[in-house]
Amino acid sequence: MSKLVEHLEEVTVRFAGDSGDGMQLIGTQFSDTSGFAGNEVNTFPDYPSEIRAPEGTLYGVSAFQVHFGTKNIRTSGDFVDLLVAMNAASLKVNLAHVREQGIIIVNKDGFDARNLKLASYSSNPLEDGSLANYHVFPIDMAVELKKAFIEVEIPSKLVQKTRNIFALGITYWLFNRPLEPTVSWINKKFKGKEDVILANVHSLQAGWNYAEKNPDFRKQYIIDKSNLLPGKYRSITGNQAVALGLVVAATKAHLPLFLGSYPITPATDILHALSGYKQYGVKHLQAEDEIAAIASAIGAAFGGSLAATTTSGPGLSLKTEAMGLAIMTELPLIIIDVQRAGPSTGLPTKTEQSDLMQAMYGRHGEAPMPVLAAASSADCFSMTLEAARIALKYMTPVILLTDGYIGQASEPWRIPDTDKLPDIAPTFATDPSNFKPYLRNPETLGRMWAIPGMQGMEHRIGGLEKEDGTGAVSTDPLNHQKMVELRQKKVDDIAKDIPDLEVIGDAEGDLLLLTWGSTYGAAKIAVEHLHAQGHNVSFAHLRYLNPFPKNLAEVLHKFDRVVIPELNLGQLKNLIQAKYLKRVIGINKVQGKPFKSVELEEKISVLLTMKNLKKWHAHASELDIPNDL
Repeated sequence: MSKLVEHLEEVTVRFAGDSGDGMQLIGTQFSDTSGFAGNEVNTFPDYPSEIRAPEGTLYGVSAFQVHFGTKNIRTSGDFVDLLVAMNAASLKVNLAHVREQGIIIVNKDGFDARNLKLASYSSNPLEDGSLANYHVFPIDMAVELKKAFIEVEIPSKLVQKTRNIFALGITYWLFNRPLEPTVSWINKKFKGKEDVILANVHSLQAGWNYAEKNPDFRKQYIIDKSNLLPGKYRSITGNQAVALGLVVAATKAHLPLFLGSYPITPATDILHALSGYKQYGVKHLQAEDEIAAIASAIGAAFGGSLAATTTSGPGLSLKTEAMGLAIMTELPLIIIDVQRAGPSTGLPTKTEQSDLMQAMYGRHGEAPMPVLAAASSADCFSMTLEAARIALKYMTPVILLTDGYIGQASEPWRIPDTDKLPDIAPTFATDPSNFKPYLRNPETLGRMWAIPGMQGMEHRIGGLEKEDGTGAVSTDPLNHQKMVELRQKKVDDIAKDIPDLEVIGDAEGDLLLLTWGSTYGAAKIAVEHLHAQGHNVSFAHLRYLNPFPKNLAEVLHKFDRVVIPELNLGQLKNLIQAKYLKRVIGINKVQGKPFKSVELEEKISVLLTMKNLKKWHAHASELDIPNDL
């Protein structure tokens, strides 16, 4: 049968169904296969907080979005071009994401009376005309699988479990994806279970054949390979990148690596990943709680390891007292916070940039700590290395902020040549004749690191204030003032050792879009679109939040207006305004979802029509967005 072929530059696909329907699995397979086919890929897993919520319910819908194309794939996509919906609830929850004239493939078996009632449909959307603006393909997957397996002796119960793989086969045909990577994965995943392997491989091929032979599928879409820099690539999530970054950092510092962690969504995958690197001398402890996790890491740092602890949301709150201990003992420690929506338990599986203020100030006393933030999934690797470098060079705990979006999303990562990465040199004490535990390096103000067992270098350590130099317990008020100021100066001086803030576009002018964390991708695309329309917008991204880059004040004051988009109510905005006395316009979103590039593009376009700052103030109330967007 002759089919039409259309070439596209980018496509967004979203797989949706019940929590037990395997949407995360087939989404991951589609993502990995698209990477194997040579495309740039960015993904977004979107799943409910409930563990196996009741089937067919709106709050039990699990989805996985894949954005792939030939270039500049920096987000998981603004609008969905193809939605695969396994039941009525998954259609209802995700229909708003689908662009007009988009493709919707539905499993008709999930639209019976029970499923329609659970999804709060008064009529069947497949029959009432409400989907007229979309290209809808209703498929009774149970029936089609029964036909496909008529000559294959596989238990029918097992066959019906492969409906997700059948749907995956259809999407592979639509976008001309190769089957071989998924077949290989199935053989490895289910090694020794021949019935399961046969059922899944046959179902995948059956899905492809169904689309190939069905006259309703008139068009196949081709997405050309990306023009990536030469090198070896792999698909990586932010959590996987953090784990690899920790392993490489320990190797470069010639130190053992220890992770003390308590499982918490969405940070748990870092613990899972590191547990697979025991061959590199990695030791990990799944602690009974967050306090034990960070306390064990502090103990490991005292013992001479590159120590790390991972957490998210309320877990960071529980670690605050121990973070103060790490600051007082001045030990190198990496604290990874994969931010999620709060407060309290909040939205455990949803993303937010809600912990910046806590990372900056969430400890009692004067307790300064460097704070870094990764910009993307792949960037998590580089920023983990940087966190380790700063922690070891300056003898200080360091917080690295990621979030649920980039922590669990994936993108292509160009694997570096680790031999070409610089070594990280810890500052161990070597001479017992002049050893003092709080004797400082004059350049970094980092104290000497003497681990237990070094003869002649025994010393006292703990949470009580230390005497300058000797480290003895001291309640002297003048000494306390001196030590507080030394610890603050040590962190402040790190600004001399980090890159200046780079501005993309004009170095001065009307409007600067300033971002941090995972807002980078959407903002970068929005700025590129605005530039293509002839608008003059400058762009800068912060990876260093404490201290800020030393040229930040100069950059800010060269622009009439500074705009900061954040997945919170304006935490960086407030910090910038307080420190630099520069008014900032905030674009704020707290919905548990990342920004779409089109959202930022639209908001900035409004600002660009109001070039006069006074006019902007005058009209802000009319837009019902007092001084902010």
